[in-house]
Amino acid sequence: MAIKTRFTELFGVEHPIAQGGMQWVGKAELVSAVANAGALGFLTALTQPTPEALSKEIARCREMTDKPFGVNLTILPAMTPPPYAEYRAAIIESGIKIVETAGYKPQEHVDHFKANGVKVIHKCTAVRHALSAERMGVDAISIDGFECAGHPGEDDIPGLILIPAADDKVKIPMIASGGFGDARGLVAALALGADGVNMGTRFCATKEAPIHENFKQAMVANDERATDLIFRTLHNTARVARNAISQQVVAIERAGGAKFEDVADLVKGARGREGLESGDVDHGVWTAGMVQGLIHDVPSVQELVDRIVAEAETLIRGRLAGMVG
Repeated sequence: MAIKTRFTELFGVEHPIAQGGMQWVGKAELVSAVANAGALGFLTALTQPTPEALSKEIARCREMTDKPFGVNLTILPAMTPPPYAEYRAAIIESGIKIVETAGYKPQEHVDHFKANGVKVIHKCTAVRHALSAERMGVDAISIDGFECAGHPGEDDIPGLILIPAADDKVKIPMIASGGFGDARGLVAALALGADGVNMGTRFCATKEAPIHENFKQAMVANDERATDLIFRTLHNTARVARNAISQQVVAIERAGGAKFEDVADLVKGARGREGLESGDVDHGVWTAGMVQGLIHDVPSVQELVDRIVAEAETLIRGRLAGMVG
């Protein structure tokens, strides 16, 4: 059985499952495996140090799959912003037709991509942001609940409310993000009004994810309580895996009056990246969601996607259909 939705039709993929952009993880090895499994994978543009490096990574991914995949471009306020226009040009010139945008004021990026025939999914954490993105002309949105890894926004609305609240108002196709890792989540998201799910943390715990095995085993061992919310007092909340460093950050914030400079050395990206490569899960902060509580193994991407789709079919045709008299 193939579960057909507006998402699968719009993006030309077999299954209503996406692997959105993940810093340091969204590389060709993982993205091509997701594409080959019939889902929609995204390379993470800013994981690559330069636009030229991104062009090479796109070419490398194409050597590993002939199926559709996209690129994530996350726009964040920065003292010295990356050369976004050059990254956009690399994406367009490489012939990529699907982009996931996230972050701050994406209008110029959306306009540029749309003018070049690129379909855009914008990731949002609130219904009002989704409606704003719809007005900007994006093709689909990804609505990110409070359970998610990374930045869940400041409204603290879990997916059980956020997804149907968005479905009430948003007309374009929508995928649900935050807390998804198995067939039950996929079927629930479809019931709540989404056209598919986006999984980040779950795809990190697969054989092809380019991170150290220690992190994958940590996600298997962890339960749903094993995350911390950092930058809470700085109004830039981020959900990360609970470890020695995240606990230090939480303690500094809890003491009151914390500025970013007080935690900058603990949370810098280079430190997190070193940990992912060396296998030291306490070296820096690393991103993971509450869905850790639903991760019990480290399968291949193909095994994971096949299992989710097969179990979703059993749920829809069996358990749910059997409840209707």
